[in-house]
Parts: sequence; C-alpha cells; structure tokens
Amino acid sequence: MNDTRTGSGRLLAKKKDGVRKFLKDNYTGWLFNMPLTVGLLVFTLIPVGYSLYISLWSTNCINIWQWRGFDNYIRMFTVDSREMGIVLLNTFYYVVVSVPLGLVVSYMLAALVNNSMVKGVKVFRILYYLPCMIPAVASALLWSDLMRFTANPATQGILNKVLVLFGMSPSRWFAGEGPSAIASLFFINLWGAGGGMLLWLSAFKNIDKGLYEAADIEGAGRVKKFLLITIPMSTPMIFYNLIMSVIGSIQYTGTLMYSGGPLPGRGSDGQSLYMLGVKIYNTSFKIPAARGYAAALAWFMLAVIGAITAVLFKTSKWVFYGEEG
Repeated sequence: MNDTRTGSGRLLAKKKDGVRKFLKDNYTGWLFNMPLTVGLLVFTLIPVGYSLYISLWSTNCINIWQWRGFDNYIRMFTVDSREMGIVLLNTFYYVVVSVPLGLVVSYMLAALVNNSMVKGVKVFRILYYLPCMIPAVASALLWSDLMRFTANPATQGILNKVLVLFGMSPSRWFAGEGPSAIASLFFINLWGAGGGMLLWLSAFKNIDKGLYEAADIEGAGRVKKFLLITIPMSTPMIFYNLIMSVIGSIQYTGTLMYSGGPLPGRGSDGQSLYMLGVKIYNTSFKIPAARGYAAALAWFMLAVIGAITAVLFKTSKWVFYGEEG
C-alpha cells in the first residue's frame, strides 16, 4: 500500500517537474503570444459565449432579464416568419448576384494588370486598390453624396446630374425601393474590387512559368493559355475568395448602416435592402429588450454560413492543388 502511494507521489512530482520545465523553456514564447491570446479571449471567445447565453433570454443586457429558453429561435419561424422570409430572400438574392459579380470583375482586373512588362501597370494596380483604403463609414457617406436624390435639380448628387446631362431621369439609387436599390448596391460593391485583385495577382505569380513556355511551344494563344492554364492553376484562390465572399455577403451591412438607405423607420417600406445583417443590427440597437433575440439571429446566421461553407467544401473537387504524391 505504501509502495503504491509512494509511486503515485513520484509520478505526480514528475509531472509537476515536467510542467515547470515546459513553462521555463517556453515562457518567452508565451509572453510574445500573450497579446494575441488575451485579445482572442477578451474580444472573441468571451463575447461568443456571452452571445450564446443571452440568446436564451429576453434582455437589454442591463436591467431586463426574462428567461426565454429556445423561444427566441422558435420566434424566427413563427411570430417573425414574414419578416424573416423577406430578409432571407433579400440576403439570398444579394449573395447570388454580388459574389459572382465581384469575383469575375476582380479576376478580370487582375488579368489585365498581371503583365509587369506593360509600362505604367503598377500605377493602375495602385489606382484600382486605392478605394479599398477608404473606411467603410467614409465610403458610405461618399456614395450617399454621389447618389443624392432631391426634388431640386441643383442639389442632386453628381451621378444624377450625369444622368440628367444625358437626357435621363434622376434615380433614387439605394435610397429608393425595388430593383434600382439592390442594383445600385451591386454597383457600389464593385468600388472595392481592387482588394480581390491583389489576391488574384498573388495567385497568378505562383503559377509555374514553365507551363506558359510549354504552351508557347505548342502554339497556344493568349486566350487558350488563360482558359487552360491561368484559370485551372488559380482555382485554390478562386475557392478561397468564393468562401470569403459568401461569408462577407451574408453578413453584409456596409453602406446601408450609414447612407440613409431604405431601412425600417426611414420613411419607406424598408424591405428592398433589408438583409439578415441589417435585421440583426436593427433588432439589437433599436428594439428595447431584444438583444437576446438579436443574438439568436446571429447564431442562426452562423448556422447558415456553416451549412453553406460545408456544402462548398463538399463540392470542391474542381479545385486543383497540384499533383499529389
């Protein structure tokens, strides 16, 4: 019996010595990692856990706390089903159109400025990327001014003045309702295509030049090389950009938060651009004691993003990662 206790004590002491040695050998690395670790804990893990907790309550996170259990999740598809249908339809439409449009435009831009031998191409790369340096709030206010619609022609935004100059009627743009609102939003999003362009350029630079040389020997033209070499060899970046674009589009609030577009309470039907990210924002900050429901909506968004991402990974056999083995 004593031998057993002595053996257990030795084993425990040995483990403690191992932990001390590990900490002594690695404490410098942990000190360097501490800002990141604390940041992830304080600004990511704790808020995520807290949002899951409050999603089970009807609360304003201050002095109103009423237990709801899973009622907030059930509410989405019962009491709030009509508005959720509009929100999900708008979000789906936005994702289906904006993601391919953004990918294709940024890809074409990268293909145009990929040739370093062209004089002045670096200037064009910088010019295309510059809009991405503008903060979201400043960009929203800028577009709000450019697309301003008023009854007085003298105070119209620049884009409306251009339309009038060519004999067309001024548009309400994203401050209006219906197809013109969502179409103007697609147009605005192309303003940031330069960010995707840089990612495509990095993918193009990693393509083996020997493939192009072999194609030149075979007599392949530019179009054929682009279709049979450039696109297939950049499919990993296409897949990455597809995933990130889908996630970003589902979460989109962007210009709508600061531009005065058609949202509930702004004097219009508030439905043409009312998407899931906007609904979460409105529910959390504009409805008393509804932050628990907003948290439930956020977790529903996470589930949707996770499901779509899983499907994309499941159907990613078209991505070429190079010869295996």
